[in-house]
Amino acid sequence: MLPGASTEPLGDARPVPELEGQTVVVIGGSAGIGLETARRARAEGAAVVLAGRDLERLGRAADEVGAARTAAFDAYDFGALREFFASQPGRIDHVMVTAGGPSYGPLLKMDAARVRDAVSDHIALALEVARNAGPRMNPGGALVLMGGTGGRKISRELGIASAATAALPAFTATLALELAPVRANLIAAGFVDTPLSASLLGDDLDARRQELRNSLPIGRVVGPADIAALAVHLMTNTAITGATYDIDGGQQFVG
Repeated sequence: MLPGASTEPLGDARPVPELEGQTVVVIGGSAGIGLETARRARAEGAAVVLAGRDLERLGRAADEVGAARTAAFDAYDFGALREFFASQPGRIDHVMVTAGGPSYGPLLKMDAARVRDAVSDHIALALEVARNAGPRMNPGGALVLMGGTGGRKISRELGIASAATAALPAFTATLALELAPVRANLIAAGFVDTPLSASLLGDDLDARRQELRNSLPIGRVVGPADIAALAVHLMTNTAITGATYDIDGGQQFVG
């Protein structure tokens, strides 16, 4: 023992979970990125509330992560969304929205209604979540939105998706000003190895994985746990608002 060293026990030196005593709502939380974020938030001590469309899948997810509550509804049914937030029994600290996805296709082959929906769907959903969750959220809490990096490229195949992608960072920054002191941030992901990706690619999934392993600077495929780690960081770091965080393993730089 060093001279002068204390003989008193050090006690419990384990770190306090970063979300201890906080409530995290995940919309689109029954699978993929949403479920992994719920799992990580729960491990950090949060009470987790899961919302999704599929009641059976939602029940399995809730059992898996030990969710406090669940609610099955379509997030784009804004009446149901409003009722969901009105029914929450207490204050909310953080909300993550993973529901929805991009629309692709050549511009001139899309009618006006489809163009309007493709550009506004993500923004309209985020706005309705903010409108209904914001008044119930604690100051310093975070609204975490999902976007992408792939749509930043201009191509005939992507079509309207590039315009929708470009709108989200400015929308998020403006929303952060209006929601303050609640914060709003955007995660822009590239390819993420989720069940949704598997369903979209089908038999081409393994080839896509190998292509990314060979081409990405990180030498591996981005998974839901990578996104979840960033999402929880955006919840716990109260200095971050109005920001867009890219997480694609360098995919946008290598094609």
